[in-house]
Amino acid sequence: QVQLVESGGGLVQAGGSLRLSCAASGRTFSNYAMGWFRQAPGKEREFVAFISWSTGRTDYADSVKGRFTISRDNAKNTVYLQMNSLKPEDTAVYYCAADSRPFRVVPRVYSTDYGSWGQGTQVTVSS
Repeated sequence: QVQLVESGGGLVQAGGSLRLSCAASGRTFSNYAMGWFRQAPGKEREFVAFISWSTGRTDYADSVKGRFTISRDNAKNTVYLQMNSLKPEDTAVYYCAADSRPFRVVPRVYSTDYGSWGQGTQVTVSS
């Protein structure tokens, strides 16, 4: 099992930027793909971004392509989500998640593929 702690959320105006961080502990972080999801009030949790264990492959939801960038620093056991050109519809609680199995490179877009979750961090984008 891995423990995940997100940070970096907050209130930002439309067009602004935020960088979310997710610190991991408890197992070999570098062996596992990581993902970011978000959940807006009254909506289902949805996939945002994926990065493979080897950092060689990323994937994004269509709604954030070209605006968000996922990255990881295995030396720091941390995954990041750089969010630029934020829109009010990006408002949600953002969660990081660790793949339930190691060494996978095919993008995982379903929440059921992930075995560990952080507590979430609120992102609010004002118009």
